[in-house]
Amino acid sequence: MSHNSFGHFFRFTTWGESHGPALGCVVDGCPPLIPLSEADIQSYLDKRRPGQSRYTTQRREPDQIKILSGVMVDEDGVQKTTGTPISLMIENVDQRSKDYSEIKNTYRPGHADYTYDVKYGIRDYRGGGRSSARETAARVAAGAIARKIVPGLVVRGALVQIGPHSVKRENWDWEAVEDNPFFSPDRVAAEDWAAYLDGIRKAGSSVGAVVEVVADGVPAGLGAPVYGKLDQDIASALMSINAVKGVEIGNGFAAAALTGEENADEMCMEGGKVRFLSNHAGGVLGGIATGAPVVARFAVKPTSSILTPRRSVTKNGEEADVVTKGRHDPCVGIRAVPIGEAMVACVIADHYLRHRGQMGEGRPSE
Repeated sequence: MSHNSFGHFFRFTTWGESHGPALGCVVDGCPPLIPLSEADIQSYLDKRRPGQSRYTTQRREPDQIKILSGVMVDEDGVQKTTGTPISLMIENVDQRSKDYSEIKNTYRPGHADYTYDVKYGIRDYRGGGRSSARETAARVAAGAIARKIVPGLVVRGALVQIGPHSVKRENWDWEAVEDNPFFSPDRVAAEDWAAYLDGIRKAGSSVGAVVEVVADGVPAGLGAPVYGKLDQDIASALMSINAVKGVEIGNGFAAAALTGEENADEMCMEGGKVRFLSNHAGGVLGGIATGAPVVARFAVKPTSSILTPRRSVTKNGEEADVVTKGRHDPCVGIRAVPIGEAMVACVIADHYLRHRGQMGEGRPSE
């Protein structure tokens, strides 16, 4: 299997399977002398960790990170990057492969079982192997490193829709995101979601979601025209996340309903610097960062593993009904929030290093 790496100057390669002994990644291109400890990474993995509420899979994984290479302690006792590849490992401790034994020869509707088998002639029926969302833990670890590369970068994500229920923008509060199990910026919506998702969970079903990621402190000038656009790479990064079926930047598809007067972000001078009076473009024009916050949203489909019988076929071409047992998220979009943050951070770090490689050591304009 190829295509397990992402990025150019800042590049990471993930490895491991859902039900193997461990998973992890190798991060290449991280500059030297950046303070980096396991605690710096662990805090982000804890946000993604399963089993933290009744609204996520009850698989009990501590997701404890181990740094195997690429760091050393300096004379002041601070562990810093060396500029060499950083190898990270997370052990799997609560995999239950027997949950999947009844369907090892039957393709699960909505999963990658059939397409993996068609392409490779083999598939890992124990939770999907490489197609499992378990792989994304390694991405979150890589994203923790990426955040430390760009000075002043702050990447935050929030769940803005579960099923048909959306947040109200006038209630947006970033502090609320850490106060509820949904990463919701709207405390009122979070309360409504709890009752709604309880019903979905008890029915053995699932729903989709929309996640919004906002990156503040992105220097103007990152990105390149034509085939190296910043928003192009963000879209690619977010589409690579399991179960993501749509991505938009800024106004996205809503821009189709606007006039040119409404959509164009007017500019003025303030304190000797250009300031945008709105941000319909989501912080990117012509593929290059404007200096305004970079805003991206992505849609996550409903979890395909549900208790309702679904029609399918076996490897032998026999028709069969499938009921997926095991421990699954009633809304996988909840735990996609830190994953989306990580992928956006990795893209911005990559473009920051690419810009520095082309334009010199000077930091892009703010």
